[in-house]
Amino acid sequence: MSMETMMETTQFLTFTLAEEVFAVDVARVREILEITSITKVPQVPDFMRGVINLRGCVVPVIDLRLKFGLEETAQTVNTCIIVVEVDMGGENIVLGALADSVQEVIEMEPSQIEAAPHIGTHLKTEFLKGMGKHNERFVMILDIDKVFSGAELAAVSG
Repeated sequence: MSMETMMETTQFLTFTLAEEVFAVDVARVREILEITSITKVPQVPDFMRGVINLRGCVVPVIDLRLKFGLEETAQTVNTCIIVVEVDMGGENIVLGALADSVQEVIEMEPSQIEAAPHIGTHLKTEFLKGMGKHNERFVMILDIDKVFSGAELAAVSG
């Protein structure tokens, strides 16, 4: 979704990674789980922590901190798994994304969202739909479909 298509108020789930606030479109979130045992899988990318059993389905769990070049997510009482749907060539893939904590669901209008800056962040900006401002703090709005390349998703879903 480009900035031009974000013409109406959108709800976002906010969460933290390394004390920074990120957001993902609520429409892409299936559920939020407490941290559970994650089964390690051999020979997968470093950012893939393993898989969980979600009501009989195998769901890959991704450490967004590692994906973004940060330190591995530490397990705390607030650590959770955000189960999201990611589009891979027209097919929806269900993934679990580790987050330090989930904050809240917020609404943002297009006027509150600016294009992602091209410099000044430790994150590659192609992952970002934009930067929003909520309660005097910047929120990095992720384009969850662009966080992972097709090859990475194929490796994870395979």
